[in-house]
Amino acid sequence: MSEALVKPLRLVRPRTYVWAAGTVLLFALPFYVERFWLQAGLFAMAAAIGAIGLNLLTGATGQLSMGHAFFLAVGAYGYCVFAADGGDGLTGLGLPTWLAMILAVLVAGVAGGLFSPIAGRLRGAYLGIATLALIFIGQHVLFNARELTGGFNGRDVPPLSVFGLTFDDRELVVAAVPFGSAEKLWYAGLVLLLGCGLFARGVLRGRPGRAMNAIRDHRIAAGVIGVPVARYRAAVFVLSSMYAGLAGVLLALVFQRTVPDYFGVTLSLEYLAMIVIGGLGSVAGAVVGAAFVSLLPQLLTRYSDALPLVSDPGTGGGVAPGEAARYLYGAAVVAAVLFLPGGLVGAAARRRVRTDPGSLPREER
Repeated sequence: MSEALVKPLRLVRPRTYVWAAGTVLLFALPFYVERFWLQAGLFAMAAAIGAIGLNLLTGATGQLSMGHAFFLAVGAYGYCVFAADGGDGLTGLGLPTWLAMILAVLVAGVAGGLFSPIAGRLRGAYLGIATLALIFIGQHVLFNARELTGGFNGRDVPPLSVFGLTFDDRELVVAAVPFGSAEKLWYAGLVLLLGCGLFARGVLRGRPGRAMNAIRDHRIAAGVIGVPVARYRAAVFVLSSMYAGLAGVLLALVFQRTVPDYFGVTLSLEYLAMIVIGGLGSVAGAVVGAAFVSLLPQLLTRYSDALPLVSDPGTGGGVAPGEAARYLYGAAVVAAVLFLPGGLVGAAARRRVRTDPGSLPREER
């Protein structure tokens, strides 16, 4: 068969069918699965949005950040302040919730912009230590600014409302299936994740992405060829902060209540684990790593009765699900560093190249 006849057959690869089937499955899930799985998926979507932002900063530009949880808290509590009406005795501006979401993301970006002069000049462990200070500052504010945050008890999260559709637990029947808050938020989460992923992919594949990679690989050489290193570092820090702010808003909407304890050092470490396990500098890697780290403790908790060495907290029969999850993805981080430098996505890409040489560019075959 001539090459001219073979080419049309290769226009549609198997991966295209896989992506199409996966898309249909994701949109159909709220009609068939129970609330637990939808909430677990929403947590994974929120984590993926935040991980994409951190991967732009750490994976693509080489800036270590230990303060990602701070910007998630800014987004979550910023949304509450802008959207709440103050009826619970806490500060609330009563703005439309869709506007409150946008403003919360912008406030997270402003917070990142205030820190960006430091981020533009520090690197490595020094930047990591500086961003770690944000966590302690944020925790102090969250616990003590009670009129804004509600203190130790946190505050309720107003449901999102867009075009007259309110994402709350009031049932909306669609095709004989009752839709509550989880079902409605599922589609909002998919849209937000898709938009964030496509935007980040465009950044990484364009001129900014090449400049970011040059800064990561050799900062001095990047400056010599004309890349404004400090400006790019500051800009990426702001962009990463906005991604974290959006992730914080989505998390708040899913939890329906914000509490200060959640936005601590552990959360920042989990985000670092996400991008290392999934693959540094990759949008797909951030999504895969976020799904792994965020879903693992929930699955262990749900199936703790059927798993050996895992038991509910306080029963004394084994390791608590949350601790077991940390052990497992801690081991996954070590394995990724030692054996999978490109993470899970990098390993899958290398395997695909070995099994399908046609996936390589013509000049590399």
